[in-house]
Amino acid sequence: MEILSIKNLSFTYPMLNTRALDSVTMTVEQGDFVVLCGQSGSGKTTLLKMFKREITPNGKCSGEVFFKGEPIKDIDDRTSAKKIGFVFQKPEQQIVTDKVWHELAFGLESLGYDSKYIRLRVGEMANYFGISSLFHRKTENLSGGQKQLLNLASVMAMSPDVLILDEPTSQLDPISAGDFIATLKRLNTELGLTIILTEHRLQDVFPIADKVAVLDNGKLIAYGKPREICRELKKHPVSAGFPSAVQIYNSTDISTDCPLTVREGRDFINNNFSKRKIEIRDTVPKTEIAVELKDAFFRYEKEGQDILAGTRLKVYKGEHFSILGGNGSGKTTTLKILSGILKPYRGSVFINGQKMNRKPLTEYSRMGIAMLPQNPETVFIKPKIIEDYIELCKIKGVENRDKKIAEITESLGIKGLMDKHPYDLSGGEVQRCALGKILLANPSIILLDEPTKGIDAYGKISLAKMLNKIKSQGRTIITVTHDVEFSAIVSDRCALFFDGDVLSNSVPQEFFSTNNFYTTSVSRICRDRFINAVTVDDAVSLIKEGGQYENKNN
Repeated sequence: MEILSIKNLSFTYPMLNTRALDSVTMTVEQGDFVVLCGQSGSGKTTLLKMFKREITPNGKCSGEVFFKGEPIKDIDDRTSAKKIGFVFQKPEQQIVTDKVWHELAFGLESLGYDSKYIRLRVGEMANYFGISSLFHRKTENLSGGQKQLLNLASVMAMSPDVLILDEPTSQLDPISAGDFIATLKRLNTELGLTIILTEHRLQDVFPIADKVAVLDNGKLIAYGKPREICRELKKHPVSAGFPSAVQIYNSTDISTDCPLTVREGRDFINNNFSKRKIEIRDTVPKTEIAVELKDAFFRYEKEGQDILAGTRLKVYKGEHFSILGGNGSGKTTTLKILSGILKPYRGSVFINGQKMNRKPLTEYSRMGIAMLPQNPETVFIKPKIIEDYIELCKIKGVENRDKKIAEITESLGIKGLMDKHPYDLSGGEVQRCALGKILLANPSIILLDEPTKGIDAYGKISLAKMLNKIKSQGRTIITVTHDVEFSAIVSDRCALFFDGDVLSNSVPQEFFSTNNFYTTSVSRICRDRFINAVTVDDAVSLIKEGGQYENKNN
């Protein structure tokens, strides 16, 4: 039965000529699990908001959106609030109360249910989602994964018929993201809940999706089953985000069914190729130390727990060093200490050999340190991106300003965004614009906190090329990320942050080949046959190097 449908929907934001959505027509059946994908700025978030009347953006709209056959603009407030649930990309934007129990009850209280019913529903949600132990906690003290799970539980307490999610795992570590997506699958299969989500982790959601919708410049260019989409868009830029098993399969001319999951990919490799090995690449520059932490300790509260506990870290000039780890483990805190925003209460910070413990924040900037924060909107203070760029160039005394801005905007693909307000951009667009502003200052040490958040796979390829170019100029990059696939491509060394310290820093092939959970899908797929392969390029090079396909028994 049809539950949601849109007919010839077009939408244009105020003061813009380009359509964010262009004649989109699609139908969602009850119980469907639909994944909406496309490049950053393709219209995904705009389309999702059209399903939720309360957050529909202002602008010029034509066409129609229906919920259970009724125009969505005509359904009453109570039905819209209760039956169409929405989970946002940023957990903090959705939480409105100070305690977990109150957040779970807030929606039901707003709808006027009696306390007995509310307590029953809240208790059921807390148990189902495994957050009973958090029941009396303050919401501000929850990790990113816990906040997002709380948002989901709060929405589900309303018993919606449709659950809409806008990149819900973008700020979660790989394990938390996997758990969250598994929970969505349970809701879909056990409750028959209709789910529509945008997600850049296609690796995790393609195998469980019933249908995939692909947007390109506001147009719906494909809508069908995942394997069909993988075949249909094999040469489209969006294919760069397809599951690793699909990308490896597409590099061959083997005519078996296209694998989607890690298990299917492993069977495909094991059944068609003999053992091969790729040599570990050591790209760590043998240069001076650019950044060093020596036995650093830090806590946010005087009587609180140490976030950094004797942390030691060395990063060389011209190196790209990536730090991975769970939410709340201390990764962002480490970047803030390296940028001078925070000070350790014990231990030392060295930048280019100079001790920085008592130096003011301005001295860090003078030393060439620049940081892209986790929330890139905070980088902007002007109503237009270009005005922020021009203001920074004046402050920094940038020569050949227009040429410099043109070079950076061209390389990041953001030329067309310069006259927009930062809050009118998609997550991926504002991330790239913020990075552009950071690069305008010409820093020698660049600190990146989740730089791929909200960026599609094709955009990540462009970003990787730019970061490699920056690194080749002798600049140092330290990245905190949950994106293991991106880290494997761009890093010289990777490390895991745990228990207040940096563990096991090694080159990507060694690091990811050793791990079972903080590792790439390619490593999981190929480790039986393709030793040390951790990226799609690694696997494809071994396939081509081996020439003729060999039977696994050879």
